[in-house]
Amino acid sequence: MSPAAGLGIAAPASGSGKTIVTLALLRALRQRGLAVASAKVGPDYIDPAFHAAASGRPCLNLDGWAMRPATIAGHLGALADQAELILCEGVMGLFDGALVAEGQNAGSTADMAALLGWPVILLVDLKGQAASAAALVEGFRRHRSDIRIAGVLFNRVGSTNHRIMVERACRAACPDLALLGWLPTSPALALPDRHLGLVPAGETGHLESRLEAAAALIAQHVDLHRLIDLARPSGLAPGAAQPPLAPLGRHIAVARDAAFAFAYPAVLDGWRQAGTTLSWFSPLADQAPDATADAVFLPGGYPELHGGRLAAADAFLGGLRAAAARGAWIYGECGGYMVLGDAIEDADGLSHRMAGLLPVTTSFAQRRLHLGYRRLCLAADTPLGQATASFRGHEFHYSSITAEAAGNPLFLVSDAAGRPAAAAGRIDGRVMGSFMHLVDAEAD
Repeated sequence: MSPAAGLGIAAPASGSGKTIVTLALLRALRQRGLAVASAKVGPDYIDPAFHAAASGRPCLNLDGWAMRPATIAGHLGALADQAELILCEGVMGLFDGALVAEGQNAGSTADMAALLGWPVILLVDLKGQAASAAALVEGFRRHRSDIRIAGVLFNRVGSTNHRIMVERACRAACPDLALLGWLPTSPALALPDRHLGLVPAGETGHLESRLEAAAALIAQHVDLHRLIDLARPSGLAPGAAQPPLAPLGRHIAVARDAAFAFAYPAVLDGWRQAGTTLSWFSPLADQAPDATADAVFLPGGYPELHGGRLAAADAFLGGLRAAAARGAWIYGECGGYMVLGDAIEDADGLSHRMAGLLPVTTSFAQRRLHLGYRRLCLAADTPLGQATASFRGHEFHYSSITAEAAGNPLFLVSDAAGRPAAAAGRIDGRVMGSFMHLVDAEAD
């Protein structure tokens, strides 16, 4: 297995246009016949689905805080097997990560670039600045000696004079830096969003035409040949795939539709590699999990936007209760946990009955952002591991618990810095869930 050639796509800050520019690059390179795959730094369910639509190949998350080195190497191997070039979209600003100690962070795009040895292309939003961008670029290049910013793309260029001012300043400050392209402000470089980020790829109207338009703009304004030439093989040797999590059973029925879209492909593939059969069902279509499955997985997603349909899905809810009655393991993450509870209150304050398998009621009307990396320790024996088995994961939701009966927690929790937090979730017999998303088992 040969090392993969790759590039990181990063920015000084969130909101610079990383995702749509990465999508446009993937599609433009694919149109030129290049086998291109992609990765996304950090915990993210939404952007990778767009990547897959743009490239035609699965996108995998790479997470320097939440994943074991062997897991990252395995993901790298999977990407290298399917492509000549890997584009890796960063998270937030280039150096932004989770606070793990005073003055120290981890899990940043820069950390991943240093680990993999891939050069970085910096995407700079020029809105509100001109020659000052040269100082920003120069500072970013000097900030860490273990990464290499090899090129820069400029977004939201206002005019020819705007470009000339920035170009002259950058050539004076960084004469060896590849100035790869100048992107105008354009509706082609925009995607609709909602409370957890972009509207998911499966719900974005006219996605193909959007990707084609963005790729056409990139092809017109970016030096793609030079960009490809900057790619370098990874300094981390690709490895064999490492299943992140133990399977829930021998046959896992997995919910999959617009309300349950947040499942990491690497987790599902890991279960398959362990010999598990996966079957699919759509709660929104009122489908019950396969009656022969010995486990059911309800991923996160947007059940708070579909409360009425889910409450009316008698076959689905009845199928969950039947699975619990026959002793199948049922596991819900975030949105899946909400559906296993007694009721969900939607944004309008309307309550919708759910499966009633866990003693919890949640509300999207009383919104509060819960966000961050989490260390998680099982408080009970489950198929995921025995009590005290530890994992790394994350939390990202606006819904809150409004009622919760006494019971056994599923996880003992601490944050990225190791500070204890409240216990999370519930386990009742073989039904379990929490707002936490598991990414990987923790290293021994």
